[in-house]
Amino acid sequence: MRTKIFILAALLLALATGAFLTSITWRDEVVHVVPVVETEPVHTPGDAADDPAIWRHPLDPSLSTILGTDKDSGLAVYDLSGNELQFLDDGRLNNVGLRHAFPLSGESVDLVTAGNQSDSTIAIYRVNRATRALENVAARKIRTCAPYGSCMYRSPITGKLYYFVNAREGTVEQWELFDNGDGKVEAQRRRAFEVGYRPEGCVADDDYGYLYLGVEEIGIWRFQAEPDAGTEHLVIDHTGLEGHLTAEVEGLAIYYSDHRSGYLIASSQGSNEFVVYRREPDNAYVTSFKIVAGNRIDGVSHTDGIDVASFYLGPSFPKGVFVAQDDSNDGSNQNFKLVSWESIAKAMNGKASPAHSQVNLSN
Repeated sequence: MRTKIFILAALLLALATGAFLTSITWRDEVVHVVPVVETEPVHTPGDAADDPAIWRHPLDPSLSTILGTDKDSGLAVYDLSGNELQFLDDGRLNNVGLRHAFPLSGESVDLVTAGNQSDSTIAIYRVNRATRALENVAARKIRTCAPYGSCMYRSPITGKLYYFVNAREGTVEQWELFDNGDGKVEAQRRRAFEVGYRPEGCVADDDYGYLYLGVEEIGIWRFQAEPDAGTEHLVIDHTGLEGHLTAEVEGLAIYYSDHRSGYLIASSQGSNEFVVYRREPDNAYVTSFKIVAGNRIDGVSHTDGIDVASFYLGPSFPKGVFVAQDDSNDGSNQNFKLVSWESIAKAMNGKASPAHSQVNLSN
């Protein structure tokens, strides 16, 4: 009894003297989901797997693939059962991005880019829709700043396709990608700016024209993605007591519910969590989730890269899939874990903040 009285008195004293930090964010309960598939381990031991991207097969969604970087040796293509279909030993490829419907030699192709840390160039591929393999279509060695993170953006204003790349020192560059007239992809730098801190993960919203940048120790910043935009940015969330993130902030991904709604998702590496925000311009916090062990697959920790898809990918992924790099893979080399979006949506229902408790999380 005396202990309870002492604790109560201490709390009252702290409140009276202002000893509590008013900046503390009281977090909602973190929800748990389990993976249903894991990919084969990457080829290189140690901290090697990094960033995934999801390619949707145009005729049979169950034949869609996961592209996963091995940042010490190349890029792998996996089927939705986790089997490796192709490995490109093309250098130290880090963050990978993908956009459909790029005009090349009179065709509409699916274009893939990655930052090559071996020689500071842009790796550029097209997806062969018949074989599901990647084919190099870079017109030349296009040298950029030393790549740390990268992503792609299609302008809703001009329809042009861009490649963003950032360096450890804080440089961000924006390159326009275009057909060189000979079936290859050329690039020209359109913008460069400094952010003053170390960025890595990035993702662009093609409808709103936003570039989201994960600033590792700081949080998530949002910039305008058009090449003539300035450097002003909006802080979406912080690390530490003021926010929902724990350093380092790593991969970012967007779940497109429709033209204007959906979710921005971030890898909060220090807490082994994935933080979900509304995609609409307020980017309000929704909830956080963890991927825990289940279905004879280990859980996910210390994640670098992520990606998410909102479209049907067969009976295992009827409402899309979330893919996360896993730092520790039960004694094997690192790999990627696949979680059905349907299970994430079910786990998140009712966990949204009160102001957004009526949001439909099942899209």
